[in-house]
Amino acid sequence: MTPGARIEAAIDLLGKIGAADQPADQIVGAYMRGHRYIGSKDRRAISDRIYGVLRRRARLDWWLTRAGLEPAPRRSVLAVLVLADGLGAAEVAALCDGSRYHPAPLGADEHVALARLAGERFDHPEQPPAVRAEVPAWLYPNLAEAFGESTEAELAALTDEATVDLRVNRLKGDRAAAQASLAEEGVAAVPTPISPIGLRLAGRPNLSAMRAFREGLVELQDEGSQIVALLADARPGQAVADVCAGAGGKTLALAAEMGGSGRLVALDVDAARLQRAVPRLRRAGADTFVERRPLDDATWLTAHADSFDRVLVDAPCSGSGAWRRQPDARWHLTSGDFARYLEMQAEAIDTGAKLVRPHGRLIYATCSFLPAENARQIESFLARRPDFAVVPASAMWAETLVPQGAPPTPPVDGPYLFLTPSRHGCDGFFAAVMERRGGGE
Repeated sequence: MTPGARIEAAIDLLGKIGAADQPADQIVGAYMRGHRYIGSKDRRAISDRIYGVLRRRARLDWWLTRAGLEPAPRRSVLAVLVLADGLGAAEVAALCDGSRYHPAPLGADEHVALARLAGERFDHPEQPPAVRAEVPAWLYPNLAEAFGESTEAELAALTDEATVDLRVNRLKGDRAAAQASLAEEGVAAVPTPISPIGLRLAGRPNLSAMRAFREGLVELQDEGSQIVALLADARPGQAVADVCAGAGGKTLALAAEMGGSGRLVALDVDAARLQRAVPRLRRAGADTFVERRPLDDATWLTAHADSFDRVLVDAPCSGSGAWRRQPDARWHLTSGDFARYLEMQAEAIDTGAKLVRPHGRLIYATCSFLPAENARQIESFLARRPDFAVVPASAMWAETLVPQGAPPTPPVDGPYLFLTPSRHGCDGFFAAVMERRGGGE
């Protein structure tokens, strides 16, 4: 593809992303599958351009408005060519010549605006804090509350590209075996710095073509998500429930820790999402071990109250901790969505708590930084259920992760686990472990 054709493809895709209620990676993936003639280098160049725009959306909109243009996908791409690539307006105009597969010629207003942007940088002292941080203005105070003095550094890290992490499936082998298998196929992988069952890849290889993946020895999972699953301390022979299991990422991790022994139930309100977990469970060797149930089955929930040793509630949330992977998601989130998530979280944790037996443990987790979704939910829950008490994350770390090879110093924030991209190099996660007291306590 010519440079102009790559630019036009990026403009086209950004328009589709802006018009659809789907994650950008799904839209980009579908587009690439429908245009198989596009070579791997072109795919990478187009993807890099798209995500470069998405990660800078707030600042691009600010600059376009300042230059006298209404923000739009085409104009954002053109502005990136100037602000990031250092092209002049005339050079951009040469790429936009209107020939086949190339962008339409610049309008007079676009030419003037791009000339105004020449020599500028993305950051400008007049930009509001939320613009510099690339987050919605209404959400910035919540994030500032979460991070305090480190807000700028933490939010800057959210504009970086996420790492590619794998979890080693201990039902099939260990980390050394997985690392060796990947190396045989030319894939460099190093142990994750915190998770004792993780590998971090160099670059972005086609994982589905790797033997280690096809045979279920490794599964794609961020290091932070691995740590949350390990913190649940699921053991062989136990009864374990994964509430809000979705497509089964943490279910798979729990199954591996249980060694295929005991009872593991994955629950979710979305039956289609649970069904999508089936191929992954089969590949991992856990399909005959994991039971799938609808979360809205009141009869089943009542019949199984007080019967699980571990209940993980991976609650629906804002997803702010995963914005490195889905930079467009922050712009889809509304204050109304946020309020609904808070209601759903309270409902999910109450549902999960009913399943926990006396002396069993409830693990509440989100991929969010926001206090309202994290510590405040725990405080509200404990007020409703005084028969539960927090088990400090530092104690759980020493008991569960250090013996497996995790660093002795836990990444905790007070009594809870709190992971961030800036401090820990993984997605943002919060987790709280609570134990239910016995009847006589």
